[in-house]
Amino acid sequence: MESSKDYAVQMRDITIHFGSHCALNKVKLDVKKGSVHAILGENGAGKTTLMNILYGLYQKDSGEIYLNGQKQEIKNPSAAIAKGIGMVHQHFMLVENFTVTQNIILGSETVKGFGILDMQRAKKEVEDIVEKYGLQVDPDAVISDISVGMQQRVEILKALYRGAEILILDEPTAVLTPQEIDELIHIMKKLISDGKTIIIITHKLKEIKKSADYCTIIRRGEYIDTVAVHDVSQEELAAMMVGRKVRLEVEKSPAKFGDVVFEVSKVCAKDDRGVGALNNLSFKVRKGEIFGIAGVDGNGQKELVEVITNLRRVESGTIKIHGKEIQNTTTRNTMDSKISTIHEDRHRRGIIPDFTVADNVVLDNFRSSAFSKHGILDQKAIGEAAEVLLKEYDVRPDGCKDLLIRGLSGGNQQKVIIGREISNNPDLLIAVQPTRGLDVGAIEYVHKTLIRERDKGKAILLISLELDEILGVADSIGVIYDGSINVVLDRSEANEKNIGLLMAGGTLHE
Repeated sequence: MESSKDYAVQMRDITIHFGSHCALNKVKLDVKKGSVHAILGENGAGKTTLMNILYGLYQKDSGEIYLNGQKQEIKNPSAAIAKGIGMVHQHFMLVENFTVTQNIILGSETVKGFGILDMQRAKKEVEDIVEKYGLQVDPDAVISDISVGMQQRVEILKALYRGAEILILDEPTAVLTPQEIDELIHIMKKLISDGKTIIIITHKLKEIKKSADYCTIIRRGEYIDTVAVHDVSQEELAAMMVGRKVRLEVEKSPAKFGDVVFEVSKVCAKDDRGVGALNNLSFKVRKGEIFGIAGVDGNGQKELVEVITNLRRVESGTIKIHGKEIQNTTTRNTMDSKISTIHEDRHRRGIIPDFTVADNVVLDNFRSSAFSKHGILDQKAIGEAAEVLLKEYDVRPDGCKDLLIRGLSGGNQQKVIIGREISNNPDLLIAVQPTRGLDVGAIEYVHKTLIRERDKGKAILLISLELDEILGVADSIGVIYDGSINVVLDRSEANEKNIGLLMAGGTLHE
């Protein structure tokens, strides 16, 4: 193969199988030095698998890897780090009760005489990197006390501390607020100006257009094309990724509202520190309505979902479905009240990673007579139900019902959760960040599904940090700020400007 020193990374004919499933088939990648190169593909297309091979987490069946024109064998992450490759995974790998500095130096500790940690020197080295790249974060802060955006900065600092020249970011914006996304793009440009090379795995077309120079598209484990980002539109990227034309705008008919199904009235609740998180919060959701809650992360969204689902106590106020109070009861009572929830944190609240896909499909209903006889699970019935749901929601790879769900990509895990919760036929569906980590084709499907359920007369509470999603899908929009919803807008009254103002604590009179 003809290689070039103009390229930081070249991968040729990369093939890997997991059992009988071919995850990548002769995929190629050419990443120019000093560029931001995006890898775009549907959920389960093989994007993360390709980068896990580059980082040494997986071993390819065949193919070649070149770094700066030199052929390399990368047997493990330690070898990748030694060759100047760093990777920030979608789910961060941080010790929550360690400080920022302790996490950054973990495994590459600075020591002085007799093997004693030289924390003063380590902290100085971390502060130098922070200042150089504008990655502002407190070196003494404990990980559990800082935001998700700050935790991501710590992961980037970890890679830079180990001398990374090639930085792989896996779904870097999946858990960030719009403001944090802008900050990350600024940081990426600063890293590029210093000579680093960045590879980002993402589904988000808008962010590819904002940040990337080039984009390689992978579909179902096959290489499709590499394009210069400024030469193509978002619609063209979406079509290459999915293999068909995708509507980026949500199509829906006007809502037909019925009676109030769900009502939150003057609810107050505290956060984990005992500080007020919800302050006299009130809103209603009607039959046939998608009620969207917009807001900057950390304004009470997490606590709101937890009080509704009885994972957190209400200090005062009421939560009613069909007029019946459910606050301060049990999670089982929430489910028995025909409330289904797509939780924000799928690993903590949505799935059991070491259960099979099929078992996760029936997680809410395994006690029912359809799946259990005399206390013994009917595996045949569970498998059949799983097959129907997996086909309807296009969960990949095909025939995955007997695999552990931890082996699926994050987007395919999310599809399982969404399908399960909707199949429970709830009167109220709570969807929290329902399209996080999904590709545009899957996002289109989820939005159509939410609108289809609305048109069947379901009440839907949509909580999302994606303002485009709220504006595209919701019929009514409440803006949450400091634990309260002071203004509810009809969709016809709402736009990016006035919602943005309310999200920042302003008023529509300003």
